[in-house]
Amino acid sequence: MEDAPATVFSLRHDLSSGGRAVEFVALDAPGEVLQRRPTGLAELDRALGGGLVPGSAILMGGDPGIGKSTLLLQAAARIAHAGGSTVYVSGEEAAGQVRLRASRLGLEDAPIKLAAATSVRDILTTLGSMEPPALLVIDSIQTMHSDTIEGAPGTVSQVRGCAFELIRYAKENGTALVLVGHVTKDGTIAGPRVLEHMVDVVMSFEGERSHQYRILRALKNRFGAVDEIGVFAMAGEGLEEVTNPSMLFLSGRDTPLAGSSVFPALEGTRPVLVEIQALIVRLQSGATPRRAVVGWDNGRLAMLLAVLESRCGLNFSSAEVYLNVAGGYRLSDPAADVAVAAALVSALSDKPLASDSVWFGEISLAGEIRPVSHAGLRLREAAKLGFGKGFGPASSNAQELKSSGNSPGLSFDSLNQLANLVDRVIGSE
Repeated sequence: MEDAPATVFSLRHDLSSGGRAVEFVALDAPGEVLQRRPTGLAELDRALGGGLVPGSAILMGGDPGIGKSTLLLQAAARIAHAGGSTVYVSGEEAAGQVRLRASRLGLEDAPIKLAAATSVRDILTTLGSMEPPALLVIDSIQTMHSDTIEGAPGTVSQVRGCAFELIRYAKENGTALVLVGHVTKDGTIAGPRVLEHMVDVVMSFEGERSHQYRILRALKNRFGAVDEIGVFAMAGEGLEEVTNPSMLFLSGRDTPLAGSSVFPALEGTRPVLVEIQALIVRLQSGATPRRAVVGWDNGRLAMLLAVLESRCGLNFSSAEVYLNVAGGYRLSDPAADVAVAAALVSALSDKPLASDSVWFGEISLAGEIRPVSHAGLRLREAAKLGFGKGFGPASSNAQELKSSGNSPGLSFDSLNQLANLVDRVIGSE
């Protein structure tokens, strides 16, 4: 079959020729090793995987007023004090407003190049006339505007186009780029989802305004582990790092109380001890009992109550059940099943658990307690904070920890069935 004759249309839309040859390199080709740049905030470096990678693009989202701008201003100031060139571009505030916040944080002497602008053309033109900075902060990407794209700032095409141009500049010049993103009502980053695919790192800054703590969580990281967290506390002079977050989520435990258990949660590679509180209220009338949960999945609580009734013969159907994770912490780890069950059985029997005990493990519908990941890491954190007893699945990790002596003073008691847990709680004196 003869080739079709070339036309103006085919020549313009045929991409098989007319371009520049792409250079291929081997994986082991010698090249410059990228050195991470510390931000001066250890908790931020932990969430990033060790610091800022030159040429990386980072997308940070969080609720309004949670502290995103404060955190980035503190990081930019520390990098600037350490000799790195930093540029902070605010599209939501005037330069005077940012300076006022910097003065409140005690950062007014930081050599940060500050600008209030929304035109990507103006920003890139200015950056092209100077030495590429080590850090470029855009606050926020939804306020940026490109005159080459139709539409108002914040539209899908504008957000995608502006982010593409800024990311291309960062890749070509070795600048670490941080884009602040707005979030929707359900906490996800607003705008096109393709924005999350374009960047190297996606971070979420979380916390309750009624609590002082803030958690910086890495949801995607091409240069480090996912689900690593950094913990901060909001203070009068900005965000302070919390090196021992377990103390934030454990209330005073001088007197053992019924319905309270401690769960060694795992965030990335960091164990965090969290207190789980349960309250059982018996109903005298035939009213429908309530099930109220704060900080845990409501459906998982219903499943656990059904397993306790079906497999262990405990009666929760005529009682109201209230469950709370202390400190406003939110749990998604399935290993919390055993700790929740222990708190529920303790509240139902009105028998306190040992104040120096931790509980973890996943519970199946058959009432089996299944192994979970990193049991040894969880128990080591508990031993470090003075806990003496651990209850969990008969996993190899926990047994290896017990035999290796890495957790002096902590004894581990394995649980195979949910009935074993009920016997430990109700049978304890």
